[in-house]
Amino acid sequence: MNFAQSQKALEFSERVEAFMSANIYPNEQRYRDEIEEGDRWQPIELIEELKSKAKAEGLWNLFLPDVSGLSNFEYAPLAEIMGRVTWASEVFNCSAPDTGNMEVLHLYGTDAQKDEWLRPLLDGEIRSCFAMTEPDVASSDATNICASIKADGDDYILNGRKWWSTGAGDARCKLSIFMGKTEENAPKHLQQSMILVPMAADGVKVERILNVFGFDDAPNGHAEVSYTNVRVPKTNLLLGIGRGFEIAQGRLGPGRVHHCMRLIGTAERSLEMMCERARSRVAFGKPVAEQGVIRQWIAEARLAIDQARLLVLNAAWKMDTAGNKAARKEIAMIKAVVPQMALNIIDRAIQTHGGGGVSQDFPLTQFWIYARSLRLADGPDEVHLESVAKMELSQNRLR
Repeated sequence: MNFAQSQKALEFSERVEAFMSANIYPNEQRYRDEIEEGDRWQPIELIEELKSKAKAEGLWNLFLPDVSGLSNFEYAPLAEIMGRVTWASEVFNCSAPDTGNMEVLHLYGTDAQKDEWLRPLLDGEIRSCFAMTEPDVASSDATNICASIKADGDDYILNGRKWWSTGAGDARCKLSIFMGKTEENAPKHLQQSMILVPMAADGVKVERILNVFGFDDAPNGHAEVSYTNVRVPKTNLLLGIGRGFEIAQGRLGPGRVHHCMRLIGTAERSLEMMCERARSRVAFGKPVAEQGVIRQWIAEARLAIDQARLLVLNAAWKMDTAGNKAARKEIAMIKAVVPQMALNIIDRAIQTHGGGGVSQDFPLTQFWIYARSLRLADGPDEVHLESVAKMELSQNRLR
């Protein structure tokens, strides 16, 4: 493959970097202050201001190829730049879970579904959540999911309890994409379907916000949501009965690339912070940057980041040229490699910062939580490694 980016992608990278320098980095403290001083679950004024600026500059919905004209490979460096600040991607309307939900609606939604839900999501007027994982089963095996979608006349009736529905705590969250069983006796990968559920529907209740290592991740949050006899029209079904796994695979491929590239941006910034801290501190008579172990950490971080970036770009290129299905192994590989890589570098950056590294004075604690969470989100490491092993074994049979 050719790793050279197109002129269009390079221009977008310059524009996103300039926007970050002018609008994001100078406002990191303001973002934290607004959450602490206001209603934690209402929209942040800063984000709404910056969204308007990004939209006016044409830096909007860059993740969606049919809207931006950028391939997955071309978008990857932009996601990396956004990942240097954990909340920056929302400013460009490129944040999860909305990106995945917009991709689902774009690929599988009817015209009526797109008019009602995709358009306001693309315009940044509302937010959404994805209701798949359940608290009572091992959801790393999605065939365990037991929430129900039962036909009743012209409607479906939904029952179940979901958790880790990112964004469901946000006051702007108006839509849930719900996965549940429509046919108990079908083959196991054809039992599940996905359906669009308004968050305002009777029977939908946000039960609680789940903390992540003690943080509530306001104003988006990760919620446990109950669905009790929720009635929605059959026209809300996505793609067709029993197509839930098909939709999930189409949704998760690009999303995993986005997550991984953002994490590479997080790792890059952590390495920069580690270098700066090591240069500015003196311990035992010489700068920390001259201590052998720190120099080794810095070198190993550079090796690991560059290796991971090439792996992700290869996955994005294969998705663009051969399709998501053909890139399944590469997608599984990056999801197993990148969060662990980033977590290791962030941890060493924290160590280099000493006590400051675990305080609110630096973003490293949020970086660590973000990277550690992504070793579980969109499938745990072990599931991805198992997938890679299966594909490798099937491709290397003795002839």
